[in-house]
Amino acid sequence: MPISAARSTAYRILRRVEAGRGFAVDLLQTPEVSVLKDADRRLATEIVMGVLRWRGELDFRIAEVSGKPVERLDPEVATILRLGVYQIQFLAKVPKPAVVNEAVEMTKTARKRSAAGFVNALLRKVTPSATGTQLRFEDLDEAGQASVRRTVPDWLLERWAALSPRVIPAPAGIHAGGDDVALRLAWASTQVPPTVLRVVNLGEDIAGLRDELASGGVKTQPGKFSPRALVVTSGNVQASQALRQGRVVIQDEASQLVVDLLMAQEGQRVLDLCAAPGVKAGQIAQRLGRGILVTCDRSASRLRTMASLLPQWVPKQVKRLAVRLDATQALPFGCPFERILLDAPCSGTGTLARNPEIKGRLREADLERLAEAQAKMLKGALENLDQGGRLVYATCSLECEENEGVVERVLAESPQYRLVSRTEHESAHPTLSPLFDPKGYLRTRPDLHNMDGFFAAVIERKMHPERDPSLRSG
Repeated sequence: MPISAARSTAYRILRRVEAGRGFAVDLLQTPEVSVLKDADRRLATEIVMGVLRWRGELDFRIAEVSGKPVERLDPEVATILRLGVYQIQFLAKVPKPAVVNEAVEMTKTARKRSAAGFVNALLRKVTPSATGTQLRFEDLDEAGQASVRRTVPDWLLERWAALSPRVIPAPAGIHAGGDDVALRLAWASTQVPPTVLRVVNLGEDIAGLRDELASGGVKTQPGKFSPRALVVTSGNVQASQALRQGRVVIQDEASQLVVDLLMAQEGQRVLDLCAAPGVKAGQIAQRLGRGILVTCDRSASRLRTMASLLPQWVPKQVKRLAVRLDATQALPFGCPFERILLDAPCSGTGTLARNPEIKGRLREADLERLAEAQAKMLKGALENLDQGGRLVYATCSLECEENEGVVERVLAESPQYRLVSRTEHESAHPTLSPLFDPKGYLRTRPDLHNMDGFFAAVIERKMHPERDPSLRSG
């Protein structure tokens, strides 16, 4: 029997991801996927992301049934089995015979004909998983909790269990620390994250825009913290006219909050050091209205992507310059900036639901390497901050080495800078009060806030006494 377009596409994408040749979220946007029928595209996306989110559990089941670890299987066979086991365990509407038969044909097509009988026998022994139907964390029984834990490396679970001393206060009824935090974060990494829009134009009638989206079949609700966030509750936003016109952009709510903390003012000079693909840069430009925005990235291809996207979001009165540079090296600018955004490259452990392959690629030793690069970036960025200027250092990581570890290490060596306090943040952003910890760091968690896990620190450069009379002695 022929292999369906959805499953064959999912297989090819999974092979590329598992070989380290890309991220699923990008590969699912390629022409290979866009030409599929809507139903096939949805199924291919469901299979790819589901397999990656639940890979640890899938590998456990394969080893349990076969009696051998997945690492001993040919990579092609392992991918086919993961694809098949996921469909049987988690996609109740997909007929098991179709899954088994297509997996066998896929094995032959992959030139692993000798393994076809093994694939057939193993998949016939697999039964649906109760975990796949337990949609709420509170519904997980002991077996379901074990399944969820297997989706995340042990070393990461151990780190998350130690989060409690620095995590933001949990809502009433939710235990704030230990194994419960680790389990909640692991569960969040298996769930489909919400699609969130940012309303681009500051003068847009948001209520009218919601009505317009609803008339096109896209229902939304306001974000919990960002005034310009709309959370999609149903419908295909990709087909909406508002998205095609650039009046809304897909951007997670936590990402929006990071730019809000920058508090860019009209006419300022702003530096966005790691700007690609440009969504945050577009948000900065809207806040500026007029001024100078310098956008940087080390990748020429990402700068080209940004050049194609940004013009629709940047007001004409904002002069934008694009610079290719490595932010860990000395910066080439001859003038200071009043605002700087450093959304530093990081481990991405706050975005595992969106980028689940990170769970298989990241190693604990990577955190120290990343923190070293982040510290270099922060030091260089601060050197380019104007007197009284404001810098936002942000990551989409939950790990302390990349977050407060970097900030506190750099500030300890730089007395001319200060961390903006929680009290100051609460005065300027009262609706964000639940997200600030006692030191003034903004933290979001996917399990608590239904958004990506972000960290942000706001740093200001102290004024020289001659520029700020209140600081003069006597």
